[in-house]
Amino acid sequence: MRMTSKLRLITFALILALVSCAQSENPNLVRTIEEFDNVVATLQPGDKVILANGIWIDVEFKLKAEGLPDKPIELTAEEPGKVIISGQSNLSFSGSHIIVSGLVFKNGYTPTSEVISFRTSKAELANNSRVTNSVIDNFSNPERHDSDTWVAIYGKNNQFDHNSLMGKGNRGVTLAVKMTTEGSQENDHVIEYNYFGPRGTLGSNGGETLRIGTSHYSREYSNTIVRNNYFDRTSGELEIISSKSCGNEIRDNVFFESQGTLTMRHGHHTLVENNYFLGNRKPNTGGIRIINGYQTVRNNYLYGLTGHRFRAALVIMNGVPDGPINRYDPVVDSNMNNNIVVDSDYIQLCAGSDAERSAAPTGSSMHNNIFMSKTNLNPFTVYDDISGISFEGNVLNEEASSPIENGFSKVPYSVAKNENGLLVPAQSLIDEIKFGEVKLPVAKDDTGAGFYPKVDDIPTFQSGDTLSVEAGTNTILKALNSSKSGDTLILENGGEYLLTKYAVINHPITIKTESGDKAVVRSEKLSFFILENGGALELENLWIDGAESPDQAGNNVISTSRYSMNRNYSLAVRHCKVTNLDVNHSFDFLKVYKNTFADSIEILDTEMTNITGSILTLDKETEDLGIYNVENVSIKGSKFKDIQGSVANIYRGGTDESTFGPIVVIEGNEFTNTGLGSRNKTEASLKFHGVQKLHISDSSWNKSAPLELYLTNGEPITVIKDIVMENTGEIRANNNEYEVDNISYK
Repeated sequence: MRMTSKLRLITFALILALVSCAQSENPNLVRTIEEFDNVVATLQPGDKVILANGIWIDVEFKLKAEGLPDKPIELTAEEPGKVIISGQSNLSFSGSHIIVSGLVFKNGYTPTSEVISFRTSKAELANNSRVTNSVIDNFSNPERHDSDTWVAIYGKNNQFDHNSLMGKGNRGVTLAVKMTTEGSQENDHVIEYNYFGPRGTLGSNGGETLRIGTSHYSREYSNTIVRNNYFDRTSGELEIISSKSCGNEIRDNVFFESQGTLTMRHGHHTLVENNYFLGNRKPNTGGIRIINGYQTVRNNYLYGLTGHRFRAALVIMNGVPDGPINRYDPVVDSNMNNNIVVDSDYIQLCAGSDAERSAAPTGSSMHNNIFMSKTNLNPFTVYDDISGISFEGNVLNEEASSPIENGFSKVPYSVAKNENGLLVPAQSLIDEIKFGEVKLPVAKDDTGAGFYPKVDDIPTFQSGDTLSVEAGTNTILKALNSSKSGDTLILENGGEYLLTKYAVINHPITIKTESGDKAVVRSEKLSFFILENGGALELENLWIDGAESPDQAGNNVISTSRYSMNRNYSLAVRHCKVTNLDVNHSFDFLKVYKNTFADSIEILDTEMTNITGSILTLDKETEDLGIYNVENVSIKGSKFKDIQGSVANIYRGGTDESTFGPIVVIEGNEFTNTGLGSRNKTEASLKFHGVQKLHISDSSWNKSAPLELYLTNGEPITVIKDIVMENTGEIRANNNEYEVDNISYK
């Protein structure tokens, strides 16, 4: 049936009406960056700019506008969480009374130095403005050590609240308050109810989650308030929060299993109050560190913290007399009072004392604190003169020792879970110091963008499905292609497996023989397995054999990506047998590249024999800037025989104090004819340079190259005990500042 002219006119009118209606409802709904720019040029107080749902790729939003207190300019999503900004993209805005909400940055990184910036130029700042209910998720530069800042707050009287920032993998502060001009000082910003999600160990300086100011402006006042935020496993470096300015308040925050401390790095008159630190006995979890003058630390709860030295539960530093602005001002007239410390290991007084940091604290106090712990009965370490700290009314469980006789009373150890699920001392003690109710000041679910899920579980080995893999050529590859994060590939008992292509690992995966005879895995490629960004590998009860590897130098069993990896990997080798990596010279077990980092590498109950290269060579960061390749290495219960290279060569150079590792445990191993190959440049069976915590025990060397140590800054803890060295040279070390017990040379 044909449409009449009259019907056409009616239809056209209806369409125009609908379009007009839609435009009147969302007059500033934009779908392209060009439309955005056009709308921004016409904004008046009270206007909105609405980004259409969808994926916005390679866009740089720049918003300059002037709103009013009762008529702000709004930049928002058509629907919160459905506007995804990806590729090389960012947002900058300036003016006043601007509200940004509902945006998600993921699957990309900023082409400049900031993802969200409260300025559009050095002179054009945002004031009285707000970013809320938005997300930056793993929006990380692929170059690990190419620094950027996710959120940079300039101007005055700005608010950053109810946002989720998680997964930053490259160098740079997650959120920074910038004070580079007078227009950004005495700023009175408020940072509240944000979810700071997991941030992996960076392995260098530059991994702070929140920084307020910089050393250059540290004696200026910021007056920033940081409250009711949740820091979830934010472990980039030593300083989770780095306060580098004056007059800040940091209160009512929760730090969950975060490696590092809330640090008053520069600046004075900081208040740190009612923060909760839940370490849960995880490694390197820390509390609060006082530097500078007129600081107040009170009514904080600290539980299960294991960090020592600068990342202890409570730290009072030594300072540099009349030092430059970028060093450590002495602690003057500062208080660390009315705090509760439960099952935490270290309290450090005058930490960092050395020839430069020679100024001990003065006019300061440690009053009415409760220390209740059996995990370390000598929790206090005193590095210098503590006469400038007053001790009064502190309580310590009777089994533990105190640094001085006065100012501490002893009571029986008494800790129980309260109605809020927290382990607390006896209520009478809590009442005595007037702490109030022991309760988290903010719940995880009350922070962050309401529409966006938080990270509950970090992927781990053997947490997914189990997949059976038939013996044969490239059957492992086929199984890998269909696997998911945390899956386990089960190989046939005694089965033979050949790889004719690289086995690329891009998520956590386990490959194992369940029981009985080990499955044999061989490869025709330069590498058996390649760990790409996001990958992690566990090998269990396998026989890795190099008989089919190509006849060329430089083969390896496992290689990291040749390119920078901004996500950390893990490697575990358990109950395995590794043989015949000898088809040519320099056949390594693990080969790593620069700008890659392992959270952990473990070799457990494994035999490695007849290898022309090295086992673990982790020495690719040689600029001596405190950067290194691995956090934790554990070699236990294993046998190494006829290894021409070194079994482990781990390097951390420089004098930076912002990191924790490497941390190495060598226990219960046998080294026979190891490290004597002509191409072994270390001339050692194991070489450790700058390792911060090293424990070697219950091991033997026979006809092998010696063990070599190079101890650097950071008061490294090195313990060597119960070892036998037969037909092996004595330990080589640059100094004797390590502990030795029961070494036998034959």
